Amino acid sequence: MTGIQDAIFFICTFLSVYVQVFFLLTFLQNRKKILIRNGETKLSAYPAVTIAVPSFNEEETVENTLLSLLNLNYPKDKIKIFLIDDGSTDGTLDVMRKFENYPNIKVFHKENGGKATALNLGLEHADTEFFACLDSDSIADSESLVRLMSYFERDQTVMAVVPAIIVCNVKSIIQKVQRVEYNMSVYIKKMLSFLGAIHVTPGPLAVFKMKVFHDLGPYRGAHNSEDMEIAYRMQKHHYKIEHCNDAYVYTNIPPTVFKLYKQRVRWIYGFINNTIDYRKIFFRKEYGNFSIFTVPSGIISIITATYIFCIMLYNILYFFYSNIIQYKDLGFLDKISSFDPFFIQTSSFVFISIFLYCLVVFSVILGQKIVNGKFKISLEILYSYLVLGIVAPFWLMKAIYNTILHKRPEWK
Repeated sequence: MTGIQDAIFFICTFLSVYVQVFFLLTFLQNRKKILIRNGETKLSAYPAVTIAVPSFNEEETVENTLLSLLNLNYPKDKIKIFLIDDGSTDGTLDVMRKFENYPNIKVFHKENGGKATALNLGLEHADTEFFACLDSDSIADSESLVRLMSYFERDQTVMAVVPAIIVCNVKSIIQKVQRVEYNMSVYIKKMLSFLGAIHVTPGPLAVFKMKVFHDLGPYRGAHNSEDMEIAYRMQKHHYKIEHCNDAYVYTNIPPTVFKLYKQRVRWIYGFINNTIDYRKIFFRKEYGNFSIFTVPSGIISIITATYIFCIMLYNILYFFYSNIIQYKDLGFLDKISSFDPFFIQTSSFVFISIFLYCLVVFSVILGQKIVNGKFKISLEILYSYLVLGIVAPFWLMKAIYNTILHKRPEWK
């Protein structure tokens, strides 16, 4: 590496290590506050909640989603379920209409306009104190809603609560990789919750006080990442968002690299562009850790991952090129026989990378502890971030490319 490359690398790596250590210190400071409840949860009162289920071409999954809502441990007369078909071209609407006879379920059909417009249709008809969204490829645990609502009961200043999202139906290797990533995400979301710095209220059963929408307005298209934009807007107006680590919602995840690539391009594109839209609030003390830590750390992660990938790709190509030249000059057998372990790469680049990887693995293990109440080390943890390290830079660079050319990714 040149001097400039070394400087950039060490700055990026130092910042990445700083983020991981900061999360770890936050965990150590707040670990006794992390509760995992067993059995049924009870509230002193059960406020009415409207749950919107926006769907587009989800005929294979939407029925299980609806059954999970009907099975919630929450008074049935306190739940209103809005099934919103956003112009599906398959049998999604037919599946929804099978549930029309339930007294607390209402079916809506509209032309395709994106998830935000579907949710806003639900908001127009909601008359409850609380409003929630459940993606139609997710399944809510029977205790999830009551545990989410317990946070509102405990703290009247809370304006939204998000659940722990757990993957289900894991079959392929790429899904096993995502399972590790989602476990780590539970840990990160909980730490951001302690910091008052959550930046996204995801579709799988985030619950809001209706006051949020009355005060701040409805969902926005927001580069097809309305769940992130509303969180940014709430943070801008100092509205408190919590994370409930034992409210479990199980979600289906992309089974192939291509489908995962499309999903992540949309997510990263949404992060970049929402960050650009709200750029005036960043690095300003009055907006707290969200402004000073969460979004900057996300930007650092994108820059670091992209830069390190490019450097590693260059070094790999250079390694093969230089060795091909030597093979031509010395011959393959001579090259093998001349191998000396003394020349194995032992630069600071290697040691710092290993240290950062160990911190990431530890974050995954803590995520498993929060989700399952126990530690477990598996081969998935060991190889998952090697796989993500190879494929993730491609969707990062694609999202940056789309941002530069103003190419908006599709919801589906």
